[in-house]
Amino acid sequence: MMLEPSIDKLQEKINSKYTLVTLSARRARQMLESNTMLIENPKSYKQVGIALEEILADKLYVTKN
Repeated sequence: MMLEPSIDKLQEKINSKYTLVTLSARRARQMLESNTMLIENPKSYKQVGIALEEILADKLYVTKN
């Protein structure tokens, strides 16, 4: 079974697996509260999957402080 988006593609956007997990979990909670998405027609139906798709689409990213 192939999971989409793949971890290799996601790590091209954000290098750290820890940061990917943290960012997608925070965004998933935000989507549960607000019921808004940054992309149209996501392949995933779960919020974490949608958050990962948003990262891949460059709609969600991390800035360094």
